[in-house]
Amino acid sequence: MLRRDVVEAVAQGKFCIYAVSTIDEGIEVLTGTPAGQRDSEGHYPATSINGMVEKQLEEYSKRLKQFTVSERRREDRNEEDD
Repeated sequence: MLRRDVVEAVAQGKFCIYAVSTIDEGIEVLTGTPAGQRDSEGHYPATSINGMVEKQLEEYSKRLKQFTVSERRREDRNEEDD
């Protein structure tokens, strides 16, 4: 049961209460953008929230790999100089 002040605030249109069953449903309610479902190849639609997250994570992974390679090269050069 909701508190009386909460019920009154909802009645006054100050905020809304939405029932959701999954995080994806909550994401869609909060953002107004589809969360997205994986396709047959395991990817999300590019314009979905999950698609944008997937793209950003792939970019982070790419940058980390580039950083790791450059750090190893720098360490190798430093060892050669010693």
